[in-house]
Amino acid sequence: MADEFDLVLAMSGGNALGAFQAGAYQALHEHDLMPRWIVGASIGAINGAIIVGSDAGSRIDALRTLWRPDGDDAALGPMLDTSRRAAAVAWTLIAGRPGMFGASLPGFRSWDEHRISLFETDQLVTTLDRMVDFDRLNAGSCRFTATAVDLATGDDVVFDTRDMRINAQHIRASAALPVTFPPVEIDGRWLVDGGMSANLPLDPIMAERTSRPRLVLAIDLLPLQQDLPRDMGEAAGRMQDLIFAAQSRRTISRWQAVHESDPDIDLTLVRLVYADQSDEIAGKALDFSGQTIARRWDAGYRSMLRVVERLEAGDLRPKGVRVVEPD
Repeated sequence: MADEFDLVLAMSGGNALGAFQAGAYQALHEHDLMPRWIVGASIGAINGAIIVGSDAGSRIDALRTLWRPDGDDAALGPMLDTSRRAAAVAWTLIAGRPGMFGASLPGFRSWDEHRISLFETDQLVTTLDRMVDFDRLNAGSCRFTATAVDLATGDDVVFDTRDMRINAQHIRASAALPVTFPPVEIDGRWLVDGGMSANLPLDPIMAERTSRPRLVLAIDLLPLQQDLPRDMGEAAGRMQDLIFAAQSRRTISRWQAVHESDPDIDLTLVRLVYADQSDEIAGKALDFSGQTIARRWDAGYRSMLRVVERLEAGDLRPKGVRVVEPD
């Protein structure tokens, strides 16, 4: 199957929701479906760097180390699930996420004119340098791309191992969500989260013409469709979903229109969405509690298994240009 087409993985931003991507990748890994190219924005870039920068035998363990889905929630105490999630968000706002980000407040860390933010992400660089083999990431068989945005000009910025050597600072820049996390200076440019322009980073993939058939698995963490909100918290969460998910819809429609009349392109785009978020709360992107991470991981695993079943049945092999959104 791997010789018939190139498998490409695109992974969106979504902070703590990224555990869904880790579970989805596990399903691919267990079926020996190895991407030849991974493109990520924000947490998608972090997950992608862990995958590409680890040897095949240790990738799932590396993702589990990053996410710690079996973490102890005892500090939150016994409480209803919604209350537990809210407490987890509040704790993240106070303490950050060790290994990724921490408080960046006056008295804890000096601000400067370019790095005003709620959290610092210096520790993310330390984590990535420890967990990612950047020699493997830059020279391995799987191509890797991370996206960012120039804070001053608004230009899209693409870091691609085909064209340059990527390090931890490039990944950090891709995940530098303004106000929450500080921008990152690279080559004299202050860069922020790639999700500010395209949360689902499909442009680098769709803009590249190739004679090889491609199956693009796009893992999107924010759903376009949900039930109507019932309270202010759900309304806030829904606003966040729509801002980013609408980007994805427009991007997919634009590229489908460009390619669908081209007889020389065989490309199937499968948009796999973390759709069932009925248990999530408005601050879901900051809920790193062990129970929640485990649920998201399992949801991603089960969702990708359904895609794998369709692929093995021959339903998703690239032929012509089409977009598939599994149930």
